[in-house]
Amino acid sequence: MNSLIGTYECKVDSKGRLMLPAALKKQLSPALQSGFVLKRAVFQNCLELYPMQEWEGLMQKVNKLNRFKKKNNDFIRRFTAGVKIIEVDNAGRLLVPKDLISFAGISKEIVVSSAINIIEIWDKEKYERAIDDATGDFPDLAEEVMGQDDDNGIS
Repeated sequence: MNSLIGTYECKVDSKGRLMLPAALKKQLSPALQSGFVLKRAVFQNCLELYPMQEWEGLMQKVNKLNRFKKKNNDFIRRFTAGVKIIEVDNAGRLLVPKDLISFAGISKEIVVSSAINIIEIWDKEKYERAIDDATGDFPDLAEEVMGQDDDNGIS
């Protein structure tokens, strides 16, 4: 799958349904038939929406972990906690289960944001706080994460 692009402000209705933004739905069109997996994020109180193909690729990696190591079992249990298969209905909506809404602290206003090959779903206030919190040290983070791979070999 190509990289997804865009950050969108949306609303969740009282039943937990959210309408996928048209631009995002268009980018996800090849994946709409296969469905998605929705799960708790590892590092933030948000949700991650994986196109099924991306999820299956990730599960191939996880499946290679030695299940006779306690750390691996603990990781698998926590990583897959609350995982749900999600389908987009004919109206372009997806239903976010109540337990995942509760985990992410989602109210009515949300942000749906691309994260390369997956979608993050945030409560709007939490998203803005997370972006603001990261602003101060982002230049240092960018240098540390991306600044090590000089094409000309000079470090």
